Amino acid sequence: MAERPKFFDDLAGVAGGAMSALVGLREEAESLVRSRLDEAIRKLDLIKRDEFEAVQEMAALARAGQEAAEARLANVIERLEKLEARTPIIMPAAASEGGGPGMIA
Repeated sequence: MAERPKFFDDLAGVAGGAMSALVGLREEAESLVRSRLDEAIRKLDLIKRDEFEAVQEMAALARAGQEAAEARLANVIERLEKLEARTPIIMPAAASEGGGPGMIA
């Protein structure tokens, strides 16, 4: 069996080391680009999609709550108007002319 010359072993070692170095450089470059992009986004006051969706959901819930409150208020106003139409308003004694309780229909 013929032995491989030491040159090929050295060449394989150098190639392996170069590949490891390239992988490390690639990861470092990706990290650097990612951090620069994040910094640029912060400077532009941009937000991430998940933050936008969370705020959008909060706005939808607030809108639904406001619509429900408006519906309840309309119902209360309607009930109050019905009560006012059925019941006469009694004036306090001090406000009436004769000293007794007065009624306004």
